[in-house]
Amino acid sequence: MKHLEEQWLAEICPVEALDWAATYFPLASGRYEVKPGLHRFGTDFGNGEADQQVFQLDENFAYYHDLKQLARQEQLSKYLQTCEYADSVATAIAQFIIHRLLQEHPQYFELAMQANGMVSLFNHLTQEKLVFNSAYQLQSVHAPMHTPAPPYRCSLDALANQIQEDVTVVRRQGDRHWMSAIHLCFPNHWAAEAKIGQPFATVHQPVAGMESMNRRGDAIVHTMITHKPAVRFAWGLSTDTRLNHHPHPPIGIDPARWHGRKFDLTAPRLYLRVERQVVWGFPGVDAALFTIRTSFRDCRSLKQDEGLRSNLCAALRSMSAAALAYKGLTHSQPEILKWLEEP
Repeated sequence: MKHLEEQWLAEICPVEALDWAATYFPLASGRYEVKPGLHRFGTDFGNGEADQQVFQLDENFAYYHDLKQLARQEQLSKYLQTCEYADSVATAIAQFIIHRLLQEHPQYFELAMQANGMVSLFNHLTQEKLVFNSAYQLQSVHAPMHTPAPPYRCSLDALANQIQEDVTVVRRQGDRHWMSAIHLCFPNHWAAEAKIGQPFATVHQPVAGMESMNRRGDAIVHTMITHKPAVRFAWGLSTDTRLNHHPHPPIGIDPARWHGRKFDLTAPRLYLRVERQVVWGFPGVDAALFTIRTSFRDCRSLKQDEGLRSNLCAALRSMSAAALAYKGLTHSQPEILKWLEEP
């Protein structure tokens, strides 16, 4: 039991501790803002080739993969949900993910075409071979190192376990749009079960400052589907580098410890939790893929850089009471600012 608890509470390395990892600081304005904030996909943020990739891989890959498998073992429906996920959409998404992986990481992924029309994707990192039919529907899995348990439910489930991103899919049909598929093993205090099948405004209703964007939900989804691919960022502060902060802890894990977000000025631990979000539209099937790549930056390092520290402090001071409550910072903001500004 103790070993399982350690697995659930395992933390990943912040980017400062890695030799090669994309690094982002989405607070350059020094203000906390809730807006689309879309940048053209491929914009150079100083990370070279990584900024051109939808699916970024780094030295933390094994941790991401192990934690996804652990989440699936706990309760698959807690992390994977679908709603009217049409075959045409599933095919387009699976085909896209496979071909981006081959394009972006040819050293890790291989595709083999079989005489019967099947295609197989081999991942050197997981040692898994995924076999699909001509419509990119999952047919079988060969995994000599381990057997996924429970078995992969569909192509999206199998492919999401080959990457470090969480993925969601939005669909549109006429005047209606909804969250059609969610594979979310690294939730930041929200749950796939609560969002599946819901429109943009309902999904984002709890987010402080989203009122204006929620009123334009239909237009935003139209942009996601029909415009060129884009990237945006979201951020928050965490007192740990644990990826999974589902609102409901696993059985046997202390809820207070699981929830986190308790800053201790006498033993300070503080991290900037950054989400790099890529939006890629598929107008041919009236859908869009939305990826979430979570990483952490150590605030001990950030506070050593006058510019970064100043922007972070300014952004914290600019947050409304509602935004502080939503980010879990209502009670800790003063102490966090005190620690950031001390030598």
